[in-house]
Amino acid sequence: MQGLTRADLLGLEQYAVERPRFRAEVMAHKRKRILGIGPHVSLHFEDRLTVQYQIQEMLRVERIFEREAIEAEIETYNPLIPDGTNLKATMMLEYEDPAERSRALALLIGVEDRVWLRVNGHAPVFAIADEDLARDTAEKTASVHFLRFELEPEMRVALRGGAGLCAGIDHDAYHHALEPIPSQIRDALLADLD
Repeated sequence: MQGLTRADLLGLEQYAVERPRFRAEVMAHKRKRILGIGPHVSLHFEDRLTVQYQIQEMLRVERIFEREAIEAEIETYNPLIPDGTNLKATMMLEYEDPAERSRALALLIGVEDRVWLRVNGHAPVFAIADEDLARDTAEKTASVHFLRFELEPEMRVALRGGAGLCAGIDHDAYHHALEPIPSQIRDALLADLD
């Protein structure tokens, strides 16, 4: 998938006009790309459209209109777009109660490295996490991580041929799996691969 450029983005005025329609389109698109794993983790699989929306919203909220600042946002978010050989996701650890969240994040150090996808008939692929910067400390993990799942050519061929896709987390404090993931999510993710 090709990265975004300034030419792909709307100016602030035009985005204000287009935003309700564009937001509705993106929210419908995102619903097919969110995978819950157990009660407290969700993977939000990113693509060009979801990243474009994130950039547009950041420009809107921060009132960014200078060329250099727009380029900086693009440079920050473009790495979240899959490049045809991988799937990329934002992982959210979600606990409503602040005390429970604090305890859980202390127990879940390293969880981002234990998230996997498996194409039926192949070995699991564990996430490559937080390539931009570390999000764990000695005391806790972060509630948001960025993951990349690099799929071998034969895995991509098997998926295109109808193989199932499973997902899970194998961490001492959080062990859940979906075997297989819902077909609408699997089908949406196929568009991310060459």
